[in-house]
Amino acid sequence: METSQMQLETFFSSVASQMRSELGSLHLAAARLAPAGRREEDTALDQTASLLDQSYYRLLRLANILSAASALAENRPIALQNQDLVELVGDICRRAEGLAASLHLAVRFSCPMPRHICAVEPQLLEQLIFHLLSNAFKFTPAGGNVAVELQVQKSRVLLSVTDTGQGIPPEHLATLFDRYHHPERQDPVPHGMGLGLSLCRRIAESHGGMLMAESLPGKGSRFTLSLPDRQVEGGVSDVSFDYAGGFNKTLLALADALPSQAFLIRSQD
Repeated sequence: METSQMQLETFFSSVASQMRSELGSLHLAAARLAPAGRREEDTALDQTASLLDQSYYRLLRLANILSAASALAENRPIALQNQDLVELVGDICRRAEGLAASLHLAVRFSCPMPRHICAVEPQLLEQLIFHLLSNAFKFTPAGGNVAVELQVQKSRVLLSVTDTGQGIPPEHLATLFDRYHHPERQDPVPHGMGLGLSLCRRIAESHGGMLMAESLPGKGSRFTLSLPDRQVEGGVSDVSFDYAGGFNKTLLALADALPSQAFLIRSQD
């Protein structure tokens, strides 16, 4: 890795650490000012507090992306575990369905196999899928669809996330996975800097796989993860990311795409 890239990853790690420290204090203060009991009784307070929660979750999500990207940049091997991918991916989609409804989107999971065992790092794969779902949610208008498909072709496992959103301009596809190096091609607020897609590519590569993107403006986008179809004896990864930190994992993972209403205290029950 080039020196400048290493310095950038070190900077990301430092920023993430400082963000976590300050965010912890902010969350504690917000919880004291608007405790759950009062939010249950006061609709106006709950709506105001939901804006704080939304911002907190989004910033914590960004800190997690920075931390994960920095850890994977060290190129340490991950220890793979045999997982039923049909169960893993299906569970993620079921957890995302309710939150997709708040955006008036439909999520559909399809797989021709009742089960399929493959060696992956479950937390990292879950993080990748949620990032792709979050992007699909952000760029798909109400009434649209997000399709997740899992299949096996020869010696590869293919996992795709397809949306009916606005699509990606052809000139942006070449730098899609490293947009933070190209400020002129970053999406406007609140869509972010493209760090999530960079992390997704790193996760794919850490599994010996690849992540590909196809898109037509006005027609939607399709991201396909290709992984080696293999199994291992088992083990525990030495690259562990607790990106939930005790909070609602699905809400945190999709926070960047969700409206403030998803953070109302009643919506989280």
